[in-house]
Amino acid sequence: MNATIRSLETFRFLTDPALLIMVSLAEKPKHGYSIMKDVERFGELPMSPGTLYGAIARLDGRGWIEEVQTRDYRRRPFRLTPLGDRSLREHLSFLGALGALGRRRLRAASSKRKGRKQA
Repeated sequence: MNATIRSLETFRFLTDPALLIMVSLAEKPKHGYSIMKDVERFGELPMSPGTLYGAIARLDGRGWIEEVQTRDYRRRPFRLTPLGDRSLREHLSFLGALGALGRRRLRAASSKRKGRKQA
């Protein structure tokens, strides 16, 4: 199995909401409302509480984030775990490589289309 397929299998869990949450938590620990506002700011996407907390439960279940214990029982901040940090770095690297491959293929296809139009 090649590295790309292995990476896709490893990270198929990282859906858009989970990835956005992990990127938000890469900055610092945050509670749910702060994560939603941060994602709206950088991702320009609204995230419902149901989507947020469903993704948080899945990320926590995988050991990629954890709750930070505080005295304020109303706000439950979360942070990336070392495993979550490593997984996010690997996934972002994979996305960067995938993006580069996609751009190369689009350029090549565009060049071929231009060549056919001129012929």
